[in-house]
Parts: sequence; structure tokens; C-alpha cells
Amino acid sequence: MPTLHVRSVPEDLYYQIQRLAETKNRSLSAQVVNMLAQALEEEKRRKVQVKALTSIRRRRFVAPRKAPTSLALLREDRNR
Repeated sequence: MPTLHVRSVPEDLYYQIQRLAETKNRSLSAQVVNMLAQALEEEKRRKVQVKALTSIRRRRFVAPRKAPTSLALLREDRNR
């Protein structure tokens, strides 16, 4: 299994992760691996959401500029 070394971790961040690892009964390394996996899953979800929203925006109906409003169409229909 590959090893990842991280340099220049801010001290307060290190201690926060260490405390979180203790509360979850994990080693510091296991906690960091878990957090990295969660971050990657979240990034995948974000990409899927962006793709879905882009698709929805592309399919969104935009009425032509000179199209009558729905109110005008209703009035026209009532006057028949």
C-alpha cells in the first residue's frame, strides 16, 4: 500500500484531526485516510450535481422575444 507524507501541516489543524481521531477511536493515519476518502466522494457528488444542473439549464424553455404572455393568450381565448 502506498505511503503519503504531508509536510507543513498547521499545528492547530494537526491537533484538531488528532482529537477527532481519538473521539472515533482511530489512529491519526486512519482518520486522515478516512477524511481524504470522504473528500473525494464529496467531490464526485459535486461533479454529478454540476452535470445535472447544467443539463437542466440547457433544457430550460425560453419563450421567443415576441411571444405573447400567458395573460394575453387567456384574454384572446376568452374573447372567442
